[in-house]
Amino acid sequence: MNPRNPLGVHALVWVGDTGPASVSTAVDKTRAAGYDLLEFSLHDSLNLDVARTRQELEAAGLQVACSRGLAMDADISSDDPAVVGRGERLLHESLAIAAGLGATHLTGALYSAFGSYARPLSTAGRANIVTVLRQLAKEAKGTGVTLGLEICNRYETNVVNTARDALRLADDIGEDNVVIHLDTYHMNIEENDMVRPVLDAGDRLGYVHVGENHRGYLGSGHLDFTSFFHALGTIGYSGPITFESFSSAVVAPGLSADLSIWRNLWNDGEDLARHARQFMTSHLTAVPA
Repeated sequence: MNPRNPLGVHALVWVGDTGPASVSTAVDKTRAAGYDLLEFSLHDSLNLDVARTRQELEAAGLQVACSRGLAMDADISSDDPAVVGRGERLLHESLAIAAGLGATHLTGALYSAFGSYARPLSTAGRANIVTVLRQLAKEAKGTGVTLGLEICNRYETNVVNTARDALRLADDIGEDNVVIHLDTYHMNIEENDMVRPVLDAGDRLGYVHVGENHRGYLGSGHLDFTSFFHALGTIGYSGPITFESFSSAVVAPGLSADLSIWRNLWNDGEDLARHARQFMTSHLTAVPA
C-alpha cells in the first residue's frame, strides 16, 4: 500500500483550544513531527482566527480537516424543530469555517449530539438528520469540502454505531460528497472485527481515525492494527489517516468532559505524535501492493 496517504494528527494532541497562540503551537509541532495534515475540532470555533490560521497552515505546507459533534440543545436528530434549527445553523457555520480554512473534510458526529441517549433514535429524528445533511452536502459541494459521517460508539450517539448504519444513512442522504469515516477506537467497541467494516465501506471510505482502544500510545493496547491496515490496502484506500488521542494532560474545556477524558494516558504529546507517525507509516509500508 502507498505509505503516502496523507497522515494527520488531531490538534488535541498538542493544545486544548484554538486561540491564536495555540494554533501556532499546533501548526509548528505538526510540521516538526512530519505530518501532512492537522485536524481541528470546532468545539472552540469562537476563538479561531480563520484567515490567520489558513495563512499559517499554507506557510507550513499542511492540509487541514475539521471535525465536530453537536450539542443536546442543538441536535439535528431531535424531534423538536427549534433544537434541530439550532443544530442546522451550527453545521452551516462549521462548514463556512472549514471552507475558510481550506479544509478537505468536515467530519465527525455531524448527525447528533455527543452523549448517552436515554432512548433510541426516533423515525422523525432520523428524517430530520437526512433533510439537514442533504442540504449541508449540497452547500458543501460549492466549497470543495467533503462531509464525513464518523461512526461513534453507543455511549456517544444513538444514530450510527457501525459502518453499515453509516452506509444506510449516507444512502438516504444521497449526495456523493458524503463519505464514511471509520475510527478504530469506536470500531473496537461496536464492530465484530477490524476488517469487515473497511470492506463494507469500500470506495465510500473517505476519512480514517486511528486510535488505540484506550486512546493512548498506538500499539500499547489490544487492537489488531495489522488486519486493519491490510484491509485499507485491500480496498486501495488513499485518503487521510489521522491519529487521534486524548489525555487529561491536554484539557479542552467541555469536550474533554464530553469524551470522558479523566486520566493521563500520556504526558508528552511530541513523543506520542512521533511514535504514532512511525507506527502508521510502518504499517502502511508493510501492506503488500
